[in-house]
Parts: sequence; C-alpha cells; structure tokens
Amino acid sequence: MRIKSLLIISFATFFSGCSFSSLNPFSSSPIGYIKGDSITKYSSKNTTSKGKISKARFKATMKPYCVNGETYCPTYVSVGDTMTGIASWYGPNFHGLQTSSGEQYNMYDLTVAHKTWPMNTMVKITNLDNGKSVVARVNDRGPFVAGRIVDCSYAVAKKLGIDKRGTCNAKLEVVGFAGKVYHASSGKPKPKVLLTDFGVQVGAFKNLANAMTAKAKYIKLAGNGKRAVVRKVPRDNLEHVQIFGFKTEQEARDFIAKQNIPGAFIVRN
Repeated sequence: MRIKSLLIISFATFFSGCSFSSLNPFSSSPIGYIKGDSITKYSSKNTTSKGKISKARFKATMKPYCVNGETYCPTYVSVGDTMTGIASWYGPNFHGLQTSSGEQYNMYDLTVAHKTWPMNTMVKITNLDNGKSVVARVNDRGPFVAGRIVDCSYAVAKKLGIDKRGTCNAKLEVVGFAGKVYHASSGKPKPKVLLTDFGVQVGAFKNLANAMTAKAKYIKLAGNGKRAVVRKVPRDNLEHVQIFGFKTEQEARDFIAKQNIPGAFIVRN
C-alpha cells in the first residue's frame, strides 16, 4: 500500500525526537563510481539519475513521521549497511506524482522508496529468489505493508524480474550517496553521511513559562552559534526545551557534562 508523499511530509512536522528522466525505460544520467583518487563517470543501462533535493527538503524527510498509527524514524546510514525483507513495486497509479524528495515519480527511472534511509542513498537491491540485482536511488518513503522493506519503480522491478510477480525476497545494501557509488577495490575508507547539528534536550516542562526560563538560561550557557527551541510534543503533552548547533556528538556530550544538566540527552533535528 502506498501513501501520497505530501501526506507523509505533513505527518513529519508533527513529531520530533527519536531529476526525472525521459520516459525511456532504461536510459538515464551517468552515476559516478569512487575509484582510487578520482570519480569515474560512465553511461550504462544500469545507472540512475542523481536527482536534485534541496537541503530544506532533505531535512524534512529525516524527521520522524506517522502512517497508519506507526511512527517511523529516518536514520543515517553508511556504505555497507544491509537489510533483508520483501521487495515490491509501484507504477502507473503514482507515475507523475510528487515523491517525498520533491521530485516527480517516474516509473521508468531507477528509484525506490524506503521508510527510513536518507533520500539520495544509492542502494543495491538483490532478488534473493533469482540472483538478479540493480543499483537504484532512494527518492520516496514507503512501503507501508508489514514485512516489505522497499518499493521499487517499474524499471527496477523489471530488472529484478518482479514486474509480473509483484514481490520477491530481497537484500538491500547501501553502496553510495547522490549518484556516487563506492567501488570496493578502491581501498579507501567507506563513505558515510556526515552528521552535524546535534542538539541537547535540557528539559521537559508542563508549564510554558518554566520552559521559556530554561530556554533563556541554557542558550546563554551554550554560547554563540547555538539556537534554542521549545516544542510541544503531543505524546507526553510537555514543552521540550532543546539547544541545537553542536557540530559533533562529543561537543553535545561535553556541554551536558560541563553544565551538569540532570536528565539531559542528545537529540537530532
């Protein structure tokens, strides 16, 4: 079952915490393989377009969201991360509609929907039933059916041999980001998404006035370059006070330790 992306994005704002190619089935822009000290570009029927996702849109797609009573928390990944489960595909009924990334869905492009992996993650999907595999790019959220881990475009389904059958047992592997695929023979460290903008939750209050007092106190202690927010979280009906702008997780932990804030913990925006 598929859910329209705009609905998903609207859910994303509710929670805190925890290029599309021509209609040619197997032709799109080159992707780059990281090989040695350079990125080699080439054209192939096994490539997928890079896509263009704004920073604001990317940030929105990394927020927790709720569908059919289930809360999903997008997470950052590294090359080599894997997942197994059932792969399915979606096509004509969604062709031309907007995906969670803001792109138009093109059933003839090599793209997939994943519930939690970041937009523009390059994924190798392997059909464990017949051994066929293909590399595609995440540009949507889904599928929201128990046991299913990825929703493929028609083009991906065709290459995996599930365009008629509908589903298969599959393995997913993160192989790169934004059109760049890690080449295993390069000998270089495996790339991963760089995490920045860590935050610290300094408290949660029933009274908004108390929350505002804590906000003023801790933003002053945090110093320049930081920002403070007060968020009403429906699940506990409390005002959560959070300080953002820490460049690393360790910097956030040091702030908690230095200020000796009881019950404080690290959060991601």
